Amino acid sequence: MPDADENEFRLTREVILSGALRKYIRANAPDVPILSDEELEASWRETLAARPGGSPARGGDVWVFGYGSLIWNPAIHFVERRIARLYGYHRRFCLWTHLGRGTPERPGLMLGLEPGGSCVGMVFRIAAEAVAEEIGIVWRREMFGDAYRARWCRLATGDGPVWAVTFLINPAHPRYADRPPEAEMVDALAHAAGPLGTTRAYLDNTLAHLAEYGIRDRSLARLQRLAARAAEDA
Repeated sequence: MPDADENEFRLTREVILSGALRKYIRANAPDVPILSDEELEASWRETLAARPGGSPARGGDVWVFGYGSLIWNPAIHFVERRIARLYGYHRRFCLWTHLGRGTPERPGLMLGLEPGGSCVGMVFRIAAEAVAEEIGIVWRREMFGDAYRARWCRLATGDGPVWAVTFLINPAHPRYADRPPEAEMVDALAHAAGPLGTTRAYLDNTLAHLAEYGIRDRSLARLQRLAARAAEDA
């Protein structure tokens, strides 16, 4: 199974800033609507303006919550990170992808946050003077296609609560997976692949880096075992 570092198209800071990600999407999925830089900036500025009163930990610093690939590939400059728990939402494979880690013939699955339960991940603190550039990078990466909704959420950390920008799944998006049969999910996790790599590598990287911080996700671990078995049986 290829590691994420071996793929032909890596989602790096440089790739995001250069516009290569947008060019790739336009070339391979011309029917997918993509927000312009101006629309993305208006979106993140609107989100930051809605920050809950009294939430900044230090001046204009901004926290961002990562629960999937942002944990192991943040691609942003930050000055602090903490393990954090979000109550009221859980991490789940609920977004089909036919570009990054899948194809139109065999789409892959990406993680999103859905209502219910809780989720442990990582919060990253961006310094006030770097917010415009770093949040701009996060928006180009996560918000270009309307699959997520950016919201301020209060998270618990070992050093006290923080308010962080959090990306919740948009159930109105056409690629929202809802709750497909488990066999369909396992097949995608075991076999789907695209220019960013395999869906299985995405799952494995997420679990490996959660484990580095002592974070367990039993649901994802179970899917990992099933996907590994399905890949061996293929």
